[in-house]
Amino acid sequence: MRMIEKIRQYFKKKNLSTRNNRKKVGIILFATSIGLFFLFVARLSYIVVVGDVAGESLETQTKNLYQGSEVVKAKRGTIYDRNGEAIAEDATSYSLYAVLSKAYTNGDEKLYAEEKNFDKLAEIISDAVGDVDKKETLQVLKEGSQENQYQVDIPNAKSISLQQREKIENAMDEQNIAGLYFTEHPSRIYPNGVFSSHFIGYADVQNDEETDQESLVGRMGIEEDYNDVLKGKDGKIIYQKDNYQNPLPGTVAESQSAVDGKDIYTTLDNRLQSSLEILMDQAWKDIDAQDLTAVLMDAKSGEIVSMSQRPTFNPETKKGINDDDFVWSNLFVEDNYEPGSTMKTMTVASAIDNGAFDPEETYKPGETKLADATIRDWDYERGSKPSLTMRQALSWSSNVGMVKLEQRMKDSWQRSLQEFGFGRSTHSGLSGEKSGTLPEDNVVSHAMTAFGQAIGVTQFQMLQAFSSISNDGAMLKPQVIDKIVDETNDDEIVNQPEVVGHPISEKAAKDVRKYMRDTVESEEYGTAYDQYKVPNEHVSAKTGTAQISQDGSYLQGDYLYSVVLMTPSEDPQYVMYLTMNQPEQEDTEVLPSIANPLLERAMDLNEVDESEDNQETSSERVRVEDYRNLEADAAASDVQKKGLTPVVIGDGNKVVQQSVDNGERLMSSEKLLLLTNDKTPMMPDVSGWSKADLVKLGDLLDVDVSFEGEGYCVEQSVEPYAEISDNKLHFDLEED
Repeated sequence: MRMIEKIRQYFKKKNLSTRNNRKKVGIILFATSIGLFFLFVARLSYIVVVGDVAGESLETQTKNLYQGSEVVKAKRGTIYDRNGEAIAEDATSYSLYAVLSKAYTNGDEKLYAEEKNFDKLAEIISDAVGDVDKKETLQVLKEGSQENQYQVDIPNAKSISLQQREKIENAMDEQNIAGLYFTEHPSRIYPNGVFSSHFIGYADVQNDEETDQESLVGRMGIEEDYNDVLKGKDGKIIYQKDNYQNPLPGTVAESQSAVDGKDIYTTLDNRLQSSLEILMDQAWKDIDAQDLTAVLMDAKSGEIVSMSQRPTFNPETKKGINDDDFVWSNLFVEDNYEPGSTMKTMTVASAIDNGAFDPEETYKPGETKLADATIRDWDYERGSKPSLTMRQALSWSSNVGMVKLEQRMKDSWQRSLQEFGFGRSTHSGLSGEKSGTLPEDNVVSHAMTAFGQAIGVTQFQMLQAFSSISNDGAMLKPQVIDKIVDETNDDEIVNQPEVVGHPISEKAAKDVRKYMRDTVESEEYGTAYDQYKVPNEHVSAKTGTAQISQDGSYLQGDYLYSVVLMTPSEDPQYVMYLTMNQPEQEDTEVLPSIANPLLERAMDLNEVDESEDNQETSSERVRVEDYRNLEADAAASDVQKKGLTPVVIGDGNKVVQQSVDNGERLMSSEKLLLLTNDKTPMMPDVSGWSKADLVKLGDLLDVDVSFEGEGYCVEQSVEPYAEISDNKLHFDLEED
């Protein structure tokens, strides 16, 4: 009890009664509340004034909540041939996915893929996209459903065309089922397929890690070299969002316009390039070689009108890129090689100007000693000619004769090599271009350059040097870009022929062209007698057979075969250069099988083009309008008024697709194909159509096309005005 009493006395002394304790607690709570209030007011005032919470801007967060933004994609520039035919252009592709979540509805409407419809959906996809296997699709749908996945991607359905998408959507509408949806991607199409592919290159979709935006980026050729010119600049739009993050109607405001990429017109001629690709395909099947190249240049301007190499690839499907023998290099500028005897044309031209060449002078061919080396003619082992004139030394391709000329010219020949442009880049604008190599500073190497050994060159350097012979002494830079057009600013940059030197005189050029005719016209002294010919024209030619240099020595039995051709000899319109590298066995018919038909076609087209120019036919390009959703008759009438040739496909009343996009330009009288909403379109009569127009028809109908022959259509697999029921069309072509 005493202890309890002591405790009471203690609390009494300290005035710690229940009432007093309540008063103290109340005072503490009141003071705390006042403190918290003023702290809250201070913090709120700070937030209102500064607008920042934990480093996050309230204004920014509010904008993010109620304001959305969207990237406006810039159109990548189109790559054209010299006549305005598209070689590479933008398109849209789609990837396909199926939503499986049963929560994906709109009221009572089921928007997901129901399990009972899986078989129908797989059938629809398989019918529309040939690369998609129905069983595989069905398995993906079932597994996704069993695992309660929200959605699944459809295998092998990553690059679906607009036509395929529409076919899938229409089939779902007809069967009243849902569940399939599409993601849009930018893509690049190459309507001509294999078409100077190493030169044009290709563009692939790339994901920006920061913005997560897809864009096309050049990976090779012009697509890569001119990527900054082609790509354009994306724009941006700003819009207001509601509480559910949906755009509010009428609140979209464009804050930054997209700037489309510039268009590039190459110097290639679609008509000649298409012919060359067919000829190269045929020749490549007949030989087993490391590589094969062919290039045709306008002798008056230096413009490359066709250029192709093998092996090659399809830039759209990428077929060929993964082959074991595929070469990534553009062989025309990136391959540094010893040219062989085609160099002798430059040797003779320089010797003429240096007074070292007498066409009637005779000498004994076979072999000659020079320092510690013995230089032999190609026919030494089987018995050389007993004697040759210096003129015959060129057509018979005598190394000994060329060394004699080089020895007389002394240092002048080494200077001539530099004047011809060897040892430095042609500045073509193509990436990876080599500068070549001049010979080592010794008497043997100097002499060997006279017949094309001990020197490294590129094909563009050879073309540049050949141009001085074809163009009466004026050397032209090889051109691959005709012009760059900025449609946005209505501006264009046009490349003009560029004379880069005069290494030889007019007389020397004309004399060499005359002596080169012996190569194909002299039965006894021409190394290519009767092999190269163009109807009604003389051809100047020089063949070459060069040993392959590797690791400081020459390979035994491996050669680079080549030929340069100029026609007509008197006043060349074209220069053609072909090479065949290390074939299993020499075939003298391979290079002529490419050169002869292409040169004949080039001369025929040159005649037609000149005739049209003389008739003052309008060369103005006609801008194509958007005829989609217009009545077919009205659209055709408008196309006709604009100077184009309309071709209406199907009996539908409205146009749904057209062969050339809105805003692009066609030459006067060119065909514009208009596809109507007829579900069973009829095959038009395509007699006389060019390959380019037939390719456009295939693209428009979404069918595969194949060809036999070259030139213009003379027979079609589906008769005119018959229903197009197959997904393949075949055309036989013949020269006009």
